[in-house]
Amino acid sequence: MGDVKRLVIRNYDPSTDRAGTEAVDGGCEVGQPGGMSLHADLLGDPVARIRHSPAYRMLVAETSGPGGRRIVGVIRGTVKSVATGKSCPGAPAFASVGYILGLRVSPSHRRMGIALSLVRELERWFALMGAEYAYMATDKSNEPSVRLFTARCGYSKFRTPSLLVHPVHAHRLRTPRRVRVLPLDARDAEQLYRRRFAHVEFFPADIGAVLGNKLSLGTFLAVVDRGYQWRGVEHFLASPPASWAVASLWDCGGVFRLEMRGASRIRRAAAAASRALDRAAKWMRVPSVPDFFRSFAGWFAYGLGGDGDDAALAAEALFASFVNKARGKAAAVAVEVAALDPLRRRLPHWRSLSCTEDLWCMKRLAGGADGWDWAKSAPGLSIFVDPREV
Repeated sequence: MGDVKRLVIRNYDPSTDRAGTEAVDGGCEVGQPGGMSLHADLLGDPVARIRHSPAYRMLVAETSGPGGRRIVGVIRGTVKSVATGKSCPGAPAFASVGYILGLRVSPSHRRMGIALSLVRELERWFALMGAEYAYMATDKSNEPSVRLFTARCGYSKFRTPSLLVHPVHAHRLRTPRRVRVLPLDARDAEQLYRRRFAHVEFFPADIGAVLGNKLSLGTFLAVVDRGYQWRGVEHFLASPPASWAVASLWDCGGVFRLEMRGASRIRRAAAAASRALDRAAKWMRVPSVPDFFRSFAGWFAYGLGGDGDDAALAAEALFASFVNKARGKAAAVAVEVAALDPLRRRLPHWRSLSCTEDLWCMKRLAGGADGWDWAKSAPGLSIFVDPREV
């Protein structure tokens, strides 16, 4: 406890803190003994996961003693304006929100209140930035994290979206023949999103900055009509096809890379054999396992939405086309969808790689004039997951 009494919470200093923060991040990613665990490499940039957001901050918890100074905890946060999904006449309702991610405390310094101190300091910054709400995301099985935020920090369990992941194979996935997939330019994509999806929860007010980011790989429209011709966004908005879906792609490999550790030799050999067979006989469409056991990149599909009786079919075609585009560039493609989203039922994914119930928790930081509390509202059909904070 002596170390905790000499605890200092301060801003991350890239000139001196990189090794210390990497040690904390790495030490917190070790899985259960004998089991597999997923490790993230931030490519030498501890701020990589937040630096593309409009406002961000990274804090470290540092102790000092006879052995010198040591970083024992880190936390990251962003602030931005997003749609709340609130029903109101006219323009969608927006709110300033703070997002907490990357909270880590060294195993040797847990149960000392360090995580709580980091969260509270970040929340103070949120308040200074005018944030009305704070939220975080975690695996529902992460009991220490859930307890910290719900029992000690006053957060409520808010939403339970699903993270769906599909590996990239040597062969191409089949796409529905009735569907045509078209690329959209960034300006048309922004107008389409603003006109059709600006009411969706967590839709970012600066969607143009997201679509124009160097990590954004483009926006694509799927139409259940092979003969459909794109005549511009205004024509589409005025007279949309009967069934369609839209989504954008983000290159997470430009921010971090992943690696699965702890796999047995037998598991590695079986995966390698599946890849060899897939490469040699693509026509067999072997469900091969990519080389997740070495550093690999992933892509993330965001802004998924659509309309029409066959919108789920269009979404299936979109996601399958993304997996096909990723061949030779990424090992997996992921998408996160709301629990009630009707498009999720046809999205191709592997259960073994996916998280069927992620947990988002939210806390109100400042009261609104009308007394409405987003943190206590019922979930909508869709949710917008900002790729800058994946």
